Amino acid sequence: MTALLPLLAGLGTGLALIVAIGVQNTYLLRLAVSSGLRVVTAAVVVCAVSDAVLIVAGVLGVGAVVERFPVALVVVRFVGAAFLVTYGVLAARRALRPSRDAMRVTVEAADDGVPESAAGSGPDRTATVVAGRTRTVPPGQAVTMRTAVVTMLVFTWANPHVYLDTLVFLGSVANQQGPDDRWLWTVGAVAASCLWFGALGFGGRLLRPLFAKPLTWRVFDGLVAVVMLTFGVLLVVGA
Repeated sequence: MTALLPLLAGLGTGLALIVAIGVQNTYLLRLAVSSGLRVVTAAVVVCAVSDAVLIVAGVLGVGAVVERFPVALVVVRFVGAAFLVTYGVLAARRALRPSRDAMRVTVEAADDGVPESAAGSGPDRTATVVAGRTRTVPPGQAVTMRTAVVTMLVFTWANPHVYLDTLVFLGSVANQQGPDDRWLWTVGAVAASCLWFGALGFGGRLLRPLFAKPLTWRVFDGLVAVVMLTFGVLLVVGA
């Protein structure tokens, strides 16, 4: 029971910090409803492993090093802001000017390297079929695993707040637990990241029927644009 308390404390603190609307969570949800299982799994792994590395580094004292080099965080801030604003503008464009094809249909096998075969051609054809199994994705928005992983890495590591929140804050809280309990607390915090990203990535796939409607994608892309542009502007002004 004594060992369980710091574990649960780390789990609760980790969830409180990570369960929020942000660029990382928003992009993971988009992948969940538009990409195959392999792409979603890769994105979840990137998020969970990144958080684990940052949390452990914070416990080991790397957060103190980061605090001594504020210039590095300024560089990260502007790189992240440029990426967020660009992605936000593209999302706004998708919301305001969707492509003519309302919906495209592809298959899970596409993420396993199975070559696509066109279902037809011409302006009235809106479907592609691979290996006979279908799923819905937003028009022109199917992403490769490399694109998903690279984009998620940028969203995660080009965000200066992740260093302050995870390295500095979580690291300091963990070390306040004492030498005997800090690693149990850390396991709880890492578990919180794994649970949250797993639930969002794999659970988000259940929303696919809702996203079969083109209007849903327009509303979602509008929300994505607001989130990305807001965080981008906040990074620029140093908030």
